[in-house]
Amino acid sequence: MEPKKIYNDISNLPPEAQQQVADFISFLKTRYKKPQKTASRNNIINDPFIGIWKDRDDMKDSSKWVRNVRESEWGGTT
Repeated sequence: MEPKKIYNDISNLPPEAQQQVADFISFLKTRYKKPQKTASRNNIINDPFIGIWKDRDDMKDSSKWVRNVRESEWGGTT
């Protein structure tokens, strides 16, 4: 459809119907809204919290660390 024809068709509707068209357009805009871009990987790499545990010896083997925490918290359940 051509935009001019759509505009003319809407303009010839009664005010209540024009409001319904406007409401429907608002609904469609929210339904088909483009997803917002998430933070890129480069942005998060530069955040100060990245690498805060890099010097902890107990974190070198994360699986072992989790096992130890589970054993101490849950009485040996792994």
